Order: sequence, then C-alpha cells, then structure tokens
Amino acid sequence: MPMNFLAHLFLSGSAAAPAYADVLLGQFIADSVPGRQLEKYPPAVQAGIRLHRAIDTFTDQHPVVRRSTQRLREAGYGKYAGVISDMFLDHFLARNFPELSSETLSDFTRRVYAVLQAREAEMPPRVQQFFPHLVQHNWLLGYAETAGIARALSGLSRRALAGSGMETAVGELEANYEAYETDFWEFFPELQAMAASLLAGSNQS
Repeated sequence: MPMNFLAHLFLSGSAAAPAYADVLLGQFIADSVPGRQLEKYPPAVQAGIRLHRAIDTFTDQHPVVRRSTQRLREAGYGKYAGVISDMFLDHFLARNFPELSSETLSDFTRRVYAVLQAREAEMPPRVQQFFPHLVQHNWLLGYAETAGIARALSGLSRRALAGSGMETAVGELEANYEAYETDFWEFFPELQAMAASLLAGSNQS
C-alpha cells in the first residue's frame, strides 16, 4: 500500500478552487482505482486521479529522483528504491512545510482530513479501511520526523516480499540526509510547477 500521500495532497491546488475537494479525493484514492475504472467518478475526481498518475510518472522519470533511487539501489534496496524515495520526499516536504506553504503542517493535515472525511463514502473499500487509521495516528504530520518515516516504511515492509529491507531504510536517510535533502530542493519546485500547469489546464477544459 503506497503511503506517500502528503505530496499528492499538497499538490491538489488551492483550497478556494471550486473543484478542490474533488481533486483532493481523486489524488487520495488514485492508487486504488485501476485503469479505466476512473470513468465511474465525476469529471473533477477523474482530474485528481489523472493528476496523481501524472505526478507519479513525472517523479519516476525525473533525473534528480533517479539519482536518489540509484543511491538507494547502491545501498541494497533494489526494486523498492522508488517507494522509499517517495517516502523521503514526503519527509522533506513535511519537514520544510513552513517554507512551502502559508499554512502550518498541522493546520493543513486537519483541513485535508476534514475534506476527505466528508467524502469517505465515495472512497474504494480498500481506502475506507485504512483512512481512519491515517487520521487517528496522523500519519501525514508524523512524516516530519524520521521516526514517522520509519513507522511508515516498517508498515510497507510488512506488506512487501520478505527481504525488502524497507524497515531499515531510515538508516540510509539519516546517513545521507544532506544528499537526499539536496535532491528534494532540486526536484520539488519542478514538480510543483508541473502539477500547477496541469491543474490550470484542467480548469480551462
């Protein structure tokens, strides 16, 4: 179960936008909406799902992210390097939230949880199962600390194939913290610009 929700939710546009709640919902549920099943959702939710997928593609193909994932592969994390790198990005976003948002991370998470709770009935069953735990344990706020990332990676490790090693990856983060943070600051503004451009295009269509 992917857990790198913070960046996706953060990149869902302005809370004042008319379709914000729909885009936010689409971003949140996208990993649990296979293929063309997105067509059963309203157009603005579909836009959020497509935005999520575009963010994932842009991230996976970006040379700076590939630099991070290569570092993780060299540290022994193999095919899980991309998942771990995504979690590291969420950590640095949470850690540096005051520099990137007019809201505090605490206020942002409270607001986002409230919007999503109002739309919980529209979530796929798989998302409905874990969403209350995300809110109860405030996973998004916890990502600001390495201990929160360690918990998330341990949870992912339990769902992965034996020997993924994800439960130890926070040690790699701590050992090369400055390098991963440099990657974040080089990459994230470009991701913000891409997401904003897609949102602007979907608002005009």
